[in-house]
Amino acid sequence: MAGRGPPCELVSWERFYRLAQQLARIIHTAWFRPDIIVAIGRGGYMPARILSDCLGVFDLTDIRIEHYRGARRQRAARIRYPLSTDISGRHVLLVDDVSDSGDTFEVAMHHLHEHGEPAELRTAVLHHKRVSSFVPDYYAEEVVDWRWIIYPWAVIEDLGGFLRAMSPPPASLEVFADHLLEQHGIKVPRRTLEDVLAFAAG
Repeated sequence: MAGRGPPCELVSWERFYRLAQQLARIIHTAWFRPDIIVAIGRGGYMPARILSDCLGVFDLTDIRIEHYRGARRQRAARIRYPLSTDISGRHVLLVDDVSDSGDTFEVAMHHLHEHGEPAELRTAVLHHKRVSSFVPDYYAEEVVDWRWIIYPWAVIEDLGGFLRAMSPPPASLEVFADHLLEQHGIKVPRRTLEDVLAFAAG
């Protein structure tokens, strides 16, 4: 249909936790034993914390890379907050929520190597999109047909962006729900829609 927005997938908290546990099992089965986990913020914060718990890795830190604002891609991935620790000789697991274009991982890998030469550096995501130029070492699911994945920690940001792009603004919650289903292929729970309208409207 002409004029449709990007296809989306809405991930619940429950599904996120299942994916994170699945990812942890894949890493554990592969016999990789990281001694430090580096989350790529902001999307990698939650997956990294669950992996830290499941794998028993208590040394958890982060870097902040900006590339997307909502579903809108910025011009280029860039380091916003750099790594604050030396990773020389360490077994490092670099974690994000999704490998989309691959640019974020390329910037992150280069940045990490500027902070010491690790004994081993591996990468992990919840979702790996086949279109990505970067293939992580570990992923819970492969996305063959591209779609924008809305994680539960970014639902206000992402759906709020769709809300603000509507012209005229939706006259009711039901109109907003129909728009999201027709334009993006997602059925959003009423409580979530109420939260989006409360926090993101205006």
